[in-house]
Amino acid sequence: MKSVKTILLIDDDDTTNYLNHRLLARMEVAEDIRVVTNGEEALDYLVKAFSGAEGHPRPDLIFVDIKMSVMDGFEFLDEYQKFDEEKKLRTVMLMLTSSASFYDLERLKNYPEVRKHYSKPLAEGDVREIMEEYF
Repeated sequence: MKSVKTILLIDDDDTTNYLNHRLLARMEVAEDIRVVTNGEEALDYLVKAFSGAEGHPRPDLIFVDIKMSVMDGFEFLDEYQKFDEEKKLRTVMLMLTSSASFYDLERLKNYPEVRKHYSKPLAEGDVREIMEEYF
């Protein structure tokens, strides 16, 4: 199976982060898996990554939860859209959610950066599909 250099998990749920991190590490799909717990932390990380800061590799794949405290997934996406298109070009953005409400799924259509949504936690089949489809 293909692998990427860096994956960024954005979720405020420790259990979900643990399960997703463990699955991705076990499947060896990334050299580096970073975890942040809200949209603000993610934006801070990405500002550093996109500027080439040491210790902040640019993520090839981002998983972002919709419902988070501090800054939710939609607020994060609003800010993410402001990044230079050139910097976002090589990054695949996917949404994770535990409640795929019709309203949330319709709202995701406003964010072209989001390729697809998945229920959390990730399953092995999801990861295989993602790696085959996007990398």
